[in-house]
Amino acid sequence: MIVSARPFEEPSLENPKKKYKRKPDWIRVKAPVSPGYNETKNIMRGLKLNTVCEEAACPNIGECWAKKHATFMILGSVCTRACAFCNIKTGRPDLLDPHEPDHVAEATMKLGLEHVVITSVDRDDLDDGGAQHFSQVIRKIRLISPKTTIEVLTPDFLRKDHALEIIVKAKPDVFNHNVETVPRLYPSVRPGARYFHSMHLLSQVKKLDPSIFTKSGLMVGLGENKKEVYQVMDDMRSADIDFITIGQYLQPTPKHHPVVDFITPDNFKALEKMAWGKGFLMVSATPLTRSSYHAGADFKRLKAARSEKATSSF
Repeated sequence: MIVSARPFEEPSLENPKKKYKRKPDWIRVKAPVSPGYNETKNIMRGLKLNTVCEEAACPNIGECWAKKHATFMILGSVCTRACAFCNIKTGRPDLLDPHEPDHVAEATMKLGLEHVVITSVDRDDLDDGGAQHFSQVIRKIRLISPKTTIEVLTPDFLRKDHALEIIVKAKPDVFNHNVETVPRLYPSVRPGARYFHSMHLLSQVKKLDPSIFTKSGLMVGLGENKKEVYQVMDDMRSADIDFITIGQYLQPTPKHHPVVDFITPDNFKALEKMAWGKGFLMVSATPLTRSSYHAGADFKRLKAARSEKATSSF
């Protein structure tokens, strides 16, 4: 049984205003201070680029930036959605920067990235949701840093006809879109999105181009139960998703959705074991797992797993 502060078995009925006074030892991280961190920050500022590492207050920023691993956030720094878990600003979006694709490509080269992750805010105000801008970023990186593999972490492009086809045509190596939580919690956690639309989006990627790896992530600790998490895993496999990430939800500010549970490392190991058993090619499930955490190393393992599976099928 998966357990945390209480049985991870039934939907949470705890007081939603409950606040944890301190994080458990297993999710504490060091302050971001290192020469590599400062160099990464200077490159980002010099090229006027946004990163989800900063905007979403990622706990792994010190470790990743020390290694010059940054996740670029395109389409501005203001989101048109207001998800209850997310620390990114909501409001009137920025104007698109026509130089951003060139700047992202330049930063990719300066950082010496073998694998780059590109994400964005939601842009419901744009006809294509920003898909063409994603495509331009991918093509600019291919031009200036052709050996770099590219992973995109996209919005859901809800009601944006043909947006997905635009990105798939640009051929990223990995198409990632996070479902974030279980369907029951969507109204309170992700009210602007639709769970089954997100699953359909990921399923369509494989139908359009089977060579592209698909990936999706889930947060735990929001009040979900074990059976619901397992059902999400099954839904992902039905959508032919290759890679699942599972991490602990951390409340960015008091106004955001509260943490209901801190899931222990042993319980994450149990979730990882279940995910492997359901047939994913790659699984990352730890308290500090985030979509782009160790993305480059995981991509290499993902490719190796596909090759091994293809070889064993003969």
